[in-house]
Amino acid sequence: MDFGKLQDVSHVDFKLPPNHPDTLPLLKRSGSYLKPQAYVGLPVWVNKAWVGKYYPVGMPEKESLLWYGKQFNTIELNSTHYHIPSPDTIDRWRNMVPRGFKFCPKFPQLISHEAALRSTQDVTAAFCESIAGLEEKLGSSFLQLPPYFAPSQLPDLEAFLTFIPESIPVTVELRHPDWFVDNVASLELFEVLEKYRVGTVLTDVAGRRDVLHMRLTTPSAMIRFVGNGLHPTDYSRIDAWVERLKVWFDSGLQQLYFFVHEPDNTLAPELAAYLIEKLNKACGFDLIPPRKIIQPVQGELF
Repeated sequence: MDFGKLQDVSHVDFKLPPNHPDTLPLLKRSGSYLKPQAYVGLPVWVNKAWVGKYYPVGMPEKESLLWYGKQFNTIELNSTHYHIPSPDTIDRWRNMVPRGFKFCPKFPQLISHEAALRSTQDVTAAFCESIAGLEEKLGSSFLQLPPYFAPSQLPDLEAFLTFIPESIPVTVELRHPDWFVDNVASLELFEVLEKYRVGTVLTDVAGRRDVLHMRLTTPSAMIRFVGNGLHPTDYSRIDAWVERLKVWFDSGLQQLYFFVHEPDNTLAPELAAYLIEKLNKACGFDLIPPRKIIQPVQGELF
């Protein structure tokens, strides 16, 4: 993910903004007696650097999802941004991961970027029908809108959301700066999202701190965290998130999707393991962190 990346992060203020004033009241209104659920994952399941470390030596690439599902309980499914998977592909994905795993598919760029949500009923219906095949392993889909999708296009977003079946959970990521500096625009946006029970994506990235608006519109949070090669600030930022998430869970947050990005994602499992350890300790979860696989060592006969 290149959005908001910086080569030099030494002068970035990584302090988390305070809660949006409407976030905690929303969580408290949505309080549930059910145990909250937490899902931690990465944006890809194929990475050659993980073979021999988190995946077995000699593993065929086609088995990457199988082994990924043994290490994580969710995936930020970016491949759907480029094409709608066939029913056979959906069935294969669904059957390759264990019970409790959640896929979070991204809406196709044809819908979000090329058409800017206009006149997309047919392709949107096809996409929703496709991902519905994930059945109980469908998590929250996410609609990533481009930096040129401005507040003046809110009517297009609302019209689009009315077309999404209620059975397809949706979260929205916005990038145009005016959504976050225009108080009227943000108020109208969040009212629409609450109306349709659509969540917000919180993107924690060095070069665009403004998109970290800290406003939840449902009792589910999706966080996309972009690290910097395990720079010390990666860990301090995770610590701050765990502290904030503890407050949110105590206030009624019911579901968390947290996706860890790193450059080339080679080191993403290490940071995800750190996050899981801290979440378990602070929030009482029993998430299993990714484990390095003990590889067979061929011994000498004599």
